[in-house]
Amino acid sequence: VQLQASGGGLVQVGGSLRLSCAASGSIFRINDMGWYRQAPGKQRELVAHITVGGSTTYADSVKGRFSISRNNAKNTVFLQMNSLKPEDTAVYYCNGRDIMRGIDYWGQGTLVTVSS
Repeated sequence: VQLQASGGGLVQVGGSLRLSCAASGSIFRINDMGWYRQAPGKQRELVAHITVGGSTTYADSVKGRFSISRNNAKNTVFLQMNSLKPEDTAVYYCNGRDIMRGIDYWGQGTLVTVSS
């Protein structure tokens, strides 16, 4: 399984970005998908998660501002980020989980920088 993330960049406070992550390879193994982020000097943290059925969870810090969605037909997951804050600055990683085998797949990361 390969995950290719895109859509990061530089944005001003209050702006929006949309991240995309396309899965390829043995995609039938992927169940849940999600986005994580890692800011400089901090641990990687869960931002948003979505199941195959479309159930979603969010970190408290992004609730009401970020929205995760997926297109199962195109094997793609999205993260719409609105009202961005400087503390959202991080490298964002796409994650795909093979629940049956207990394996996590990761994309290469895409940098989001929010300037004040």
